[in-house]
Amino acid sequence: MDISTCPICNLNVPSFELERHANDHFADEDYARDFEIAQQIALLPPSPPRIPEDSSKCMPSSSDIYQGSSSRCDAKATACGRNNDDEKYASLVRSQKKEIFYKVEGNLITLLGKCLELESENSLSILSGQVDHFQSIESWDVGWGCGWRNIQMLSSHLLSQRQEAREVLYGGSGFVPDIGSLQRWLELAWEKGFDTAGSEEFDRKIYGKRNWIGTTECAALFRSFGLRARIVDFSSKDFELARTGLDKRKIPQVYGPMDMFLSKGKLDSSLMVASGSESYKHASASSEKLEGYQVLTEWVWNYFSGDSSSSSSNQRVVLSGKAPLYFQHDGHSRTIVGIQAKQKRNGMQQYNLLIFDPSEKTRALEKSLRENVSWQRLIKRGAHTLKKPQYQLCFIDPGIACGEELEKLKTLHSIRHEF
Repeated sequence: MDISTCPICNLNVPSFELERHANDHFADEDYARDFEIAQQIALLPPSPPRIPEDSSKCMPSSSDIYQGSSSRCDAKATACGRNNDDEKYASLVRSQKKEIFYKVEGNLITLLGKCLELESENSLSILSGQVDHFQSIESWDVGWGCGWRNIQMLSSHLLSQRQEAREVLYGGSGFVPDIGSLQRWLELAWEKGFDTAGSEEFDRKIYGKRNWIGTTECAALFRSFGLRARIVDFSSKDFELARTGLDKRKIPQVYGPMDMFLSKGKLDSSLMVASGSESYKHASASSEKLEGYQVLTEWVWNYFSGDSSSSSSNQRVVLSGKAPLYFQHDGHSRTIVGIQAKQKRNGMQQYNLLIFDPSEKTRALEKSLRENVSWQRLIKRGAHTLKKPQYQLCFIDPGIACGEELEKLKTLHSIRHEF
């Protein structure tokens, strides 16, 4: 294969790709301006919905609209509820807009896997499948949009790796919507009864606002499509003790650590039970032997290692069938796309979380991975970097819920671990 050197960034690329690669550099100059214009257009109200002749019938499902075929019962159960919701659903499917983002050729997960294979240490890394990186745009959502960007990252994985999710997510459109469209989808989830208590903190309106969101909003949005989104809390014992002494007359009671920072008391403490695989639970006996945040990192390891589908030839990098994790702490959220374990001399495992951060530039991530230079500081996070007293994760189990299970998903609850 003929190889040429890019005259702008000096990267070696196939000759037939040189023109496209070079043009991409210049596309960035107008990206922010074009993106801002696109967002302004997205804020315009959608055209009035068409009223069906027979309002008693459910609007077409996602598959009917995009594929011309009948939908499965799970898609109908998720998309079709009250008549008013049906019409809003159909209108939103028509009016939603696709997110504009820089898509890395060959995908970042593949590039990350190659870099991990080249590391000299005795280690094993487990990665989720395809995940696109969505960066916060300085002229648009820096400082408040990280939660939406993480939802976009999770969505990119689900749309590319899980057929059942692709059929129901965002009306079967097959693409990741922009922030404005995601805000409308969340509002519709609230109207359907998902996380009703949490929606009251936003007055049931989020479209066009710059409010911070967290794992509970992420879970409510995905659950409204029938996806089995779960929440896990990690908090220090000292924090739990301090919180129990709060004056409840002045500070509303909260049930999840991150809810304190988001000013929402909405997790149902009466349902603090695990609702997924037993591998997600961390045995209390082993927890007592672990130090601090090892509880969190070991949970992440157990999560990704629970379903490893394929590996590289030297078995140092494994691809898991698990979706990425929405990773929340006070002031910021990121996406965990995998984890690395290194064997220590004392027999313990040292873990490094592998993270896509919305605050990083996608092109910077791509460049560091292609050149295998300084990518560790952009992606790796050891347990020693976890200094917050509380963290919260959102993960998504396979399958689509409907019927009674879907109704139960309307009430959020979490699995709690202390460190």
